[in-house]
Amino acid sequence: MGSGTGPVRILIADDQPDVRSAFRMILDVQPDMVVVAEAADGAAAVQEARRLRPDVVLADIRMPKLDGLEVTRQLADQCKVIVVTTFDLDEYVHTALRHGAAGFLLKRSGPVLLIEAVRAAMAGDALISPQITVRLLRHMALPGGEPKPGPGARAVVAAAQSVAGPAEELTTREREIAELVADGATNAEIGAGLFISPGTVKNHLANIQRKVGARNRVGIAAWIWEQATAGR
Repeated sequence: MGSGTGPVRILIADDQPDVRSAFRMILDVQPDMVVVAEAADGAAAVQEARRLRPDVVLADIRMPKLDGLEVTRQLADQCKVIVVTTFDLDEYVHTALRHGAAGFLLKRSGPVLLIEAVRAAMAGDALISPQITVRLLRHMALPGGEPKPGPGARAVVAAAQSVAGPAEELTTREREIAELVADGATNAEIGAGLFISPGTVKNHLANIQRKVGARNRVGIAAWIWEQATAGR
């Protein structure tokens, strides 16, 4: 829920009208969310956010006037900013987290992760695309690789600390799906690649989360990373 008892109020900032429309369609049908405004550039996003005081801002990185990283820097103290972008570059990820982003998603991550990211941000948590989480965990394993303070950085640490190991062994199929999740595949992509339905993928993911003690796909990715590290 948003501030008070109403739904989470969301502002979408992206210079592509089709992306804004797609995100609106996904979020507006959620019973606990409502899109209150759209912005086609970063300056408009900051202006609208200060006027409307949304709970969450979804910000693309490459926008006219102000990019999403600057939008994050200006708004992170006022609301939850989730960076949603096509560009999977370490420089963007680290800058967004340093500026206080409450999430960092790739646009290809799919609607489920987008919805989860909004809910995680409102719960004081943060959600980062699984493949980015794995890369950040690798970086943290290097000397001096600890992340800067911020909700996104805390999410990476929490993901690594919350998966001590499976209570039950994963089946071969579950392990296969977990590895695909760590690579950033969506449910639809996993289903198409393994010739199973998205519903079957969802059921497998629920079993995987229960077995490894993960709250979401990010936790699954962190568990895969830990298993690979332990095996070295």
